[in-house]
Amino acid sequence: MNDLSLIIALLLLGCLALLLVLLIRQNASLHRQEEARLRQEQGLEALGNQLLDELDAQRDQTMDSLYQGNQHLMATLSQISQGQSNLLENMLASVYKGLGEMQGVASGVGDLKKIMANVKTRGIWGEMQLGNLIRQSLAPGQYEENAEVVPGSGERVEFAIRLPDQSGSTVLLAVDSKFPQESYLRLVDASQKGDSSAAEEARKALLRRIRAEARTIAEKYISPPYTADFAILFLPTEGLYTEVLQSPDLVESIQREQRVMLAGPGTFSAMLSALQLGFRTLTLQQRSTEVWHLLGQVETEFGKFSESLDTARRHLSQAENALDEAASRSRAIQRRLKNVASAPDSPAGDFDPAAGGFAPAASDSLYDPHDF
Repeated sequence: MNDLSLIIALLLLGCLALLLVLLIRQNASLHRQEEARLRQEQGLEALGNQLLDELDAQRDQTMDSLYQGNQHLMATLSQISQGQSNLLENMLASVYKGLGEMQGVASGVGDLKKIMANVKTRGIWGEMQLGNLIRQSLAPGQYEENAEVVPGSGERVEFAIRLPDQSGSTVLLAVDSKFPQESYLRLVDASQKGDSSAAEEARKALLRRIRAEARTIAEKYISPPYTADFAILFLPTEGLYTEVLQSPDLVESIQREQRVMLAGPGTFSAMLSALQLGFRTLTLQQRSTEVWHLLGQVETEFGKFSESLDTARRHLSQAENALDEAASRSRAIQRRLKNVASAPDSPAGDFDPAAGGFAPAASDSLYDPHDF
């Protein structure tokens, strides 16, 4: 029993000794690792300090180079500015002015965008553009503003152009401005983004809106014989008009079914020029008729004038004959008076009570009817 206890005690001592050895070895290993870590940290710190020193040296060198380059540049700029300072100032002033104008334009574009977002404002803008084109091309008596083209209907169109008909009177051609901006902007945005399906849907919506506006114009403003048998739908931007023209079937259908013609600013200006030429041709025809009528009156009056000249000539001829006869009598009287003055004294004639006095002798007669 004692031997077993001794053995167990020895085993325990051996285990303790072994554990102690292991702890000592582990502690030594940890100590070596700590020393290695410290040496590594010191090496890294030294390397970091070295790199920092090198970086500081490079930074100082770079700063010196930059400073020298800056000094050289400043000296160069100073030399250049001596002869070009005014030019640089003018250029800078122009740049600042351009920036200010760009800011003003940007602000104006923003304001215009806000304004054009209002449907009523867009309508007024389209009417103003339409009115300017009409006023520049036609005389005031050739169009009407805010006209009731169909009497008693109460529907008024923005502008109506007076067109002459075959009877000599005039009919009204209705011109209405429409600007479906929302549909058009959706189409433009989809096209810019490359979204073909959205662009196609927006294009269909725009064309439906144009067709609906044309149908409304046809119902309100086309009513012969008070109006022409067609009307004009004015699109105030060339981009919108070009986009609609990309659907020729729609344009032809509107012209055939609703009898409404689509027109952009350029097309409408050409229409107005053609109408103005037609007005001038009609005026020339009317003036030609007036001239022919006046020539007929002149011809009639000239015939009467010829008759008056013939009458005056006859009267003058009669007056000339009367003057010749009076001159002949005057000469005969003068001859008889000379004969009386130069005749010798003679006895008086016999008293003739029927003659009212003394009758002269036959040989001394003072009157000879043949002398006259």
